[in-house]
Amino acid sequence: MAEHNGFLAIDIGGTKLATAIVARDGAVVARSQAPTPKTDVWATLSSLISQQLSSAPLAVSSVGVGCGGPMELGGEHVSPLNIQDWRNFPLRRQVSELTQLPVFIANDAQAIVLGESWCGAAQGKGDVLGMVVSTGVGGGILSRGNLVVGRLGNAGHIGHIIVQPDGRLCACGAQGCLEAYASGPSIANITGAPAEAASPETVLATGRYVGRAIASAAAMLDFDLVV
Repeated sequence: MAEHNGFLAIDIGGTKLATAIVARDGAVVARSQAPTPKTDVWATLSSLISQQLSSAPLAVSSVGVGCGGPMELGGEHVSPLNIQDWRNFPLRRQVSELTQLPVFIANDAQAIVLGESWCGAAQGKGDVLGMVVSTGVGGGILSRGNLVVGRLGNAGHIGHIIVQPDGRLCACGAQGCLEAYASGPSIANITGAPAEAASPETVLATGRYVGRAIASAAAMLDFDLVV
């Protein structure tokens, strides 16, 4: 192994599970992924982690995890809305015991905004909204360069801003959330076709919902940039 340490990055989503070895300059030097199963998610994820570590081209010093929320502050327990198999799942303990390394866990969108600030589109920007629009819809916020986590670590959930009063039922239990209109599964439920095959009209309507949510968040927090 090389002398200089790298990091193990883990991305946990409702569609896929992914791991990567990341160098200290942000370069991704190895990666792997697998579809997120309906059950036994940890079995699939732990296998990915073990394989990635065993073949790592760099010595790994710590682990960073981005996972859908909600979760307890620090990721002690997670309950991603789009992973039904995990309710109060002890993610930090499981990853720590498997890797025997320091583990840092954040909401996936919070991880994205930190990454964009470190070596992406938000370099040099202090006030940023980073968004995930995928199986779910999430957000991470930087304010004057600092990550906004909130009391329980769940700040930034832009997917649950109401964009259509008394609208579609969301997985969170509310009606009219952005996620109920803009996530991949929601688009499929609305149109009867995969989100990837959405018509131009559907793309336009979805974009308007996303724009409404961004405008509401920006009016409150005065962003430099939305990624």
